[in-house]
Amino acid sequence: MLPTLFLSALIPFLGGCSPGAPEAGASASEAAPSSAPTAPIAATPPNSPTPTPAKVLPEGAGPLVVFLGDSLSAGQGLEAEDAFPAVLGRQLAAEGRPVRIVNAGVSGDTTAGGLARLPWVLRQKPDVVVVELGANDGMRALSLSEMEKNLRQIVEKSSAAGAEVLLVGMKIPPNYGPAYSEGFAATYPRLARELGVPLVPFLLAGVGGDEELNQSDGIHPTAEGHRKLAETVRPYLEKMIAR
Repeated sequence: MLPTLFLSALIPFLGGCSPGAPEAGASASEAAPSSAPTAPIAATPPNSPTPTPAKVLPEGAGPLVVFLGDSLSAGQGLEAEDAFPAVLGRQLAAEGRPVRIVNAGVSGDTTAGGLARLPWVLRQKPDVVVVELGANDGMRALSLSEMEKNLRQIVEKSSAAGAEVLLVGMKIPPNYGPAYSEGFAATYPRLARELGVPLVPFLLAGVGGDEELNQSDGIHPTAEGHRKLAETVRPYLEKMIAR
């Protein structure tokens, strides 16, 4: 169960937007209860801007790792070097396992937006794609079947392009009912199992709900919080790089 503070803090949509009603066509198990709050949503357009590659080590220094994510990967509210992808790059370099990092995190992005940006990501010819998406789908109560379909396509297309994929799991509070939140959380391990890719069970483990590790919005981690996110992801990425 997520900490109470984390549950209330995640009501605002990651990236600064408000949660909305479930997408039209969502099944009963995916839909929010009628009492759930609704608000106008500015959807992330399919042609959302692609980030400028932020390579923390020189060309040829090691495998190219691209983080396809939302505000958590982007490090909203922080300098680029404090976001956990850059922190991971420095940690791995210090271990003698240098990598080139491209942070393709876009604040407010959904799985649909990530799928639309995937061709740009694959043009970078990554060795590893770290997929950190879905939190914004959940905060907007979008269709779980559509979220799963988008994530599946991202993983399958990345694998087909020759990249290894690390799927990063998320959890959401039960504001839209336990069926929705439990279905959301179950999506990640099911996809990882079916597609045969490694899974980070919960990116915000040990960070969500801790006031000292989150910014004043109660949602986005501080620089110290991002260092803990890097520690959570690092063992999985280390194994992939070793291969």
